[in-house]
Amino acid sequence: MDAQRALLDELMGASRNLTEEERKGYKELTWDDKEVCRFYMVRFCPHDLFVNTRSDLGPCPKVHDPKLKESFETSPRHDSYVPKFEGELAHFCEKLVMDLDRRVRRGRERLDQEDVPPPPPPISAEKSEQLSVLEEKIKNLLEQVESLGEAGQVDEAEALMRKVELLNVEKTALTQQSQQSNVLMMAQEKKMALCETCGSFLIANDAAERTQSHVTGKQHVGYGMVRDFLSEYKAAREKAKEEERLAREKEVEEKRKQREKEYESRHRSGSSDRDRYRDRDYGRERDRYRERDREHERSYDRNGRGTRDRDRGSDWKYSNSRNGRDRNRERDRSRSQSPV
Repeated sequence: MDAQRALLDELMGASRNLTEEERKGYKELTWDDKEVCRFYMVRFCPHDLFVNTRSDLGPCPKVHDPKLKESFETSPRHDSYVPKFEGELAHFCEKLVMDLDRRVRRGRERLDQEDVPPPPPPISAEKSEQLSVLEEKIKNLLEQVESLGEAGQVDEAEALMRKVELLNVEKTALTQQSQQSNVLMMAQEKKMALCETCGSFLIANDAAERTQSHVTGKQHVGYGMVRDFLSEYKAAREKAKEEERLAREKEVEEKRKQREKEYESRHRSGSSDRDRYRDRDYGRERDRYRERDREHERSYDRNGRGTRDRDRGSDWKYSNSRNGRDRNRERDRSRSQSPV
């Protein structure tokens, strides 16, 4: 019936039996609605694992719909929602495992207490009475042996001692018989063991059929799925963290190399700029000297002499005029002194 109902829901829709009035307030569910079970969407719902077992969680309060699960798996948003849904499922499963581990711990402590050998059970009333009678006989005989020894009747004392030895042998046999019966009773008791996966108590060294029945049971398989999922989820998270760490280290290394390249590039650029500025200053200085030399040459071409020759010419003219005046004075003086 459930399969036929699911088939009709898929072909005609879940609202096929609603009246027109009911259809007005009806809302078609999608996989991302809050009413839909996210655990069922992404992996499994723990409520489905322990039905009719000691660990039954009861029915899931949310919707389990294969059609919605299929739409989720084919949705373009599937990959972006899987980590979120798996994280919620892992949180729920961790609570289950924590409760289970506490139960396993209590069961282990209980077994440890049972492993301590219990005190021997008391002897039955019948055997206790037999032992009392034997002990009383042995006591009386020993007193008689002591009296006979004091009276010097050695042979009679030795005869009574042989009777005491026989009574001690009977007493020892009776005590060992009680101990053997206790050991036999303890050996007949079945020793218990604890399943570390699901916390169930088992009979140690039980028949293979019963052990296999437990391993394939709902509770054992369910907790096995929960533990396997948690191990897989934690391993995937550790791997993702490691990959993220390596990616950050690679990014830091690439940035460091980029900074080194930029520093070397700026250093080379600064050196070339200094060389270029030095060459430019040298060229300007050289051009300045060349321009000054050309200016001297142009000045020489305009005046027929260089500036220095012009200055020397001025000095020569002044010197010649001065020398001429001195010669004229000397001639006039000599004329004035000569006789008429």
